Amino acid sequence: MTDRTEARDAFKNRCTNAARTLASCVGYSISRISFDAFAEEDSLEITLREGPWKPDVVISLSNLHHVSIDKPPQIAGSFIDEISLIHLPVLPHPWPADTTDRVRRFDGLCELAWLRIAGPAEVDAVASIVTVYTAMSDDRASTVQNHLR
Repeated sequence: MTDRTEARDAFKNRCTNAARTLASCVGYSISRISFDAFAEEDSLEITLREGPWKPDVVISLSNLHHVSIDKPPQIAGSFIDEISLIHLPVLPHPWPADTTDRVRRFDGLCELAWLRIAGPAEVDAVASIVTVYTAMSDDRASTVQNHLR
Protein backbone atom coordinates (compact mmCIF):
# COMPACT_ATOMS: atom_id res chain seq x y z
CA MET A 1 0.00 0.00 0.00
CA THR A 2 1.38 3.40 -0.89
CA ASP A 3 1.44 6.46 1.34
CA ARG A 4 -1.11 8.08 -0.96
CA THR A 5 -3.51 5.12 -0.54
CA GLU A 6 -3.00 5.13 3.22
CA ALA A 7 -3.70 8.86 3.38
CA ARG A 8 -6.76 8.47 1.18
CA ASP A 9 -8.14 5.69 3.39
CA ALA A 10 -7.16 7.26 6.74
CA PHE A 11 -10.52 8.91 7.45
CA LYS A 12 -12.45 5.86 6.28
CA ASN A 13 -10.32 3.67 8.58
CA ARG A 14 -10.86 6.08 11.47
CA CYS A 15 -14.62 5.83 10.91
CA THR A 16 -14.47 2.03 10.73
CA ASN A 17 -12.50 1.81 13.99
CA ALA A 18 -14.82 4.31 15.71
CA ALA A 19 -17.88 2.34 14.53
CA ARG A 20 -16.36 -0.85 15.92
CA THR A 21 -15.78 0.78 19.31
CA LEU A 22 -19.25 2.34 19.41
CA ALA A 23 -21.00 -0.94 18.55
CA SER A 24 -20.09 -2.17 22.04
CA CYS A 25 -21.86 0.86 23.59
CA VAL A 26 -25.42 -0.42 23.12
CA GLY A 27 -26.88 -0.39 26.64
CA TYR A 28 -24.67 2.50 27.78
CA SER A 29 -26.31 5.79 28.78
CA ILE A 30 -25.67 9.24 27.46
CA SER A 31 -24.34 11.06 30.50
CA ARG A 32 -23.47 14.40 28.87
CA ILE A 33 -23.83 16.24 25.56
CA SER A 34 -21.83 19.39 24.94
CA PHE A 35 -22.47 21.48 21.81
CA ASP A 36 -20.44 24.51 20.75
CA ALA A 37 -21.79 26.20 17.63
CA PHE A 38 -20.01 29.53 17.78
CA ALA A 39 -16.37 28.63 18.18
CA GLU A 40 -13.79 28.78 15.42
CA GLU A 41 -14.40 25.07 14.98
CA ASP A 42 -17.90 24.00 16.02
CA SER A 43 -18.08 20.78 17.99
CA LEU A 44 -20.30 18.17 19.59
CA GLU A 45 -19.05 15.99 22.42
CA ILE A 46 -21.05 13.09 23.81
CA THR A 47 -20.04 11.16 26.93
CA LEU A 48 -21.34 7.60 27.31
CA ARG A 49 -21.29 5.73 30.61
CA GLU A 50 -22.26 2.20 31.61
CA GLY A 51 -20.90 2.05 35.15
CA PRO A 52 -17.63 1.42 36.94
CA TRP A 53 -17.24 -2.02 35.38
CA LYS A 54 -17.04 -0.65 31.81
CA PRO A 55 -14.98 2.21 30.41
CA ASP A 56 -16.55 5.58 29.67
CA VAL A 57 -16.55 6.53 25.98
CA VAL A 58 -16.38 10.07 24.62
CA ILE A 59 -17.40 10.83 21.03
CA SER A 60 -15.96 14.08 19.73
CA LEU A 61 -17.21 15.54 16.44
CA SER A 62 -15.91 18.79 14.89
CA ASN A 63 -16.57 20.78 11.74
CA LEU A 64 -20.25 19.94 11.98
CA HIS A 65 -22.48 19.89 8.90
CA HIS A 66 -25.68 18.68 10.62
CA VAL A 67 -26.81 18.21 14.24
CA SER A 68 -30.14 17.06 15.60
CA ILE A 69 -30.81 16.13 19.24
CA ASP A 70 -34.22 14.96 20.41
CA LYS A 71 -34.56 14.32 24.16
CA PRO A 72 -37.75 13.86 26.16
CA PRO A 73 -37.74 16.54 28.90
CA GLN A 74 -38.20 14.08 31.78
CA ILE A 75 -35.06 12.04 31.01
CA ALA A 76 -31.82 13.04 32.73
CA GLY A 77 -29.69 10.19 31.33
CA SER A 78 -30.71 8.16 28.33
CA PHE A 79 -29.77 4.57 27.50
CA ILE A 80 -28.70 3.63 24.01
CA ASP A 81 -30.75 1.16 21.97
CA GLU A 82 -28.75 1.61 18.74
CA ILE A 83 -25.58 3.43 17.77
CA SER A 84 -23.75 3.69 14.45
CA LEU A 85 -21.06 5.72 12.77
CA ILE A 86 -21.01 5.62 8.97
CA HIS A 87 -18.29 6.91 6.65
CA LEU A 88 -19.64 9.23 3.94
CA PRO A 89 -17.13 9.35 1.05
CA VAL A 90 -16.57 12.19 -1.42
CA LEU A 91 -18.34 12.33 -4.77
CA PRO A 92 -18.85 10.30 -6.94
CA HIS A 93 -19.09 7.52 -4.34
CA PRO A 94 -22.65 6.91 -3.09
CA TRP A 95 -24.07 7.77 0.33
CA PRO A 96 -26.92 5.95 2.11
CA ALA A 97 -30.34 7.28 1.06
CA ASP A 98 -31.08 8.46 4.64
CA THR A 99 -28.44 11.20 4.36
CA THR A 100 -30.09 13.24 1.61
CA ASP A 101 -32.12 15.41 4.01
CA ARG A 102 -29.13 16.06 6.29
CA VAL A 103 -26.29 17.34 4.11
CA ARG A 104 -26.31 18.72 0.59
CA ARG A 105 -23.56 17.13 -1.51
CA PHE A 106 -21.41 19.06 -3.93
CA ASP A 107 -18.03 18.76 -5.66
CA GLY A 108 -15.29 19.61 -3.21
CA LEU A 109 -17.21 18.46 -0.10
CA CYS A 110 -14.82 16.46 2.08
CA GLU A 111 -15.40 13.00 3.53
CA LEU A 112 -17.80 13.02 6.47
CA ALA A 113 -18.81 10.82 9.39
CA TRP A 114 -22.49 10.28 10.25
CA LEU A 115 -23.26 9.46 13.89
CA ARG A 116 -26.66 8.10 14.86
CA ILE A 117 -27.71 7.27 18.43
CA ALA A 118 -31.21 5.91 19.08
CA GLY A 119 -32.98 5.41 22.39
CA PRO A 120 -35.32 7.58 24.43
CA ALA A 121 -33.01 10.43 23.35
CA GLU A 122 -31.80 10.55 19.76
CA VAL A 123 -28.69 12.16 18.32
CA ASP A 124 -28.01 12.58 14.62
CA ALA A 125 -24.84 14.39 13.53
CA VAL A 126 -22.63 14.70 10.45
CA ALA A 127 -19.08 16.04 10.79
CA SER A 128 -15.73 16.05 9.03
CA ILE A 129 -13.67 15.27 12.15
CA VAL A 130 -14.43 12.36 14.47
CA THR A 131 -12.54 10.99 17.44
CA VAL A 132 -13.68 8.32 19.90
CA TYR A 133 -11.91 8.15 23.26
CA THR A 134 -12.24 5.15 25.56
CA ALA A 135 -11.33 5.60 29.22
CA MET A 136 -10.05 2.84 31.43
CA SER A 137 -12.87 1.30 33.51
CA ASP A 138 -12.84 2.15 37.23
CA ASP A 139 -12.25 -1.54 38.05
CA ARG A 140 -9.28 -1.73 35.68
CA ALA A 141 -7.88 1.58 36.93
CA SER A 142 -7.91 0.37 40.54
CA THR A 143 -6.11 -2.83 39.50
CA VAL A 144 -3.41 -0.83 37.71
CA GLN A 145 -3.07 1.55 40.66
CA ASN A 146 -2.68 -1.38 43.11
CA HIS A 147 0.09 -2.85 40.94
CA LEU A 148 1.98 0.45 40.95
CA ARG A 149 2.18 0.53 44.75
